[in-house]
Parts: sequence; structure tokens; C-alpha cells
Amino acid sequence: MKRLDHIIRTLAGVTPGGRPVFLKGPSNGPGPLEELTSYDSRLVVGILGGSAGTTLDAFQLIHNARKYGARVALFGRKINLSESPPAFIEFLRRVVDGEIAPVGAVKAYHAVLRHTGIKPQRHLQQDLQLTTNRMSYR
Repeated sequence: MKRLDHIIRTLAGVTPGGRPVFLKGPSNGPGPLEELTSYDSRLVVGILGGSAGTTLDAFQLIHNARKYGARVALFGRKINLSESPPAFIEFLRRVVDGEIAPVGAVKAYHAVLRHTGIKPQRHLQQDLQLTTNRMSYR
């Protein structure tokens, strides 16, 4: 929470005309993200994707980010390291649009991989595990 406090205090000292339009950072959970996104509605808050992790890690992270006010996600590494970047992006989009839940997206993504003959990096049951500390919101 200290990092968020520092960000908000810094922004408070900047006149509206000098404030950034976009602010990106790691997702530190629902509370800090909601606090930051509600501080200034003109500020576009984005989250970073972080390490590769499981497919559920990525889909749950983007679901939570959207739910708690983030408007941008920078998932370069997660996309580049996925088995099928186009399919991965499609399911990220569908999760953000609320068309599919994160667990369903993982299952559908694996079905696409099977259908296209791409060998997944992890078995489905492994890929359905949350592995990043970010999801625990300590």
C-alpha cells in the first residue's frame, strides 16, 4: 500500500494540466487498484502482466483488473510466451468483454490448442491453477 500512497501523494501535488494521462504498474489487488482508479477518473490506469505464469493467472489477472477499474493491460511477455498468441489474445479479449469467465477461457483455449494440433506447455489441470503471488492479495 505504501507505493500507492506515494503515487497518490505525488499526483496530488501536480496541477490537473500537468498530470499524466496514463499510469501503469503491477496489480496489487482490488483495494489499491480501486483506490487509484477512483482518485482521478481522467487517469487511465493500466496493469503490467508480469511473469509468464499459467494461463489462468493471465485470464484471472485481466478479469480482476477490469473489475477493479484498470482500463489497459500490458501483457507482452504473457502473450509472446503463449502457445498461440492469436488465440491467447482472443480469450483475453473475451474475458475483458465478460463473454467468458477465466476458468472457462482456459478450457476453451486448450480446446483451440487441441483442435489446431499445438502442444500445450502445461496439462489443462496444471494450467487451471493460480500460481502468481499477485492473486493472493496479501
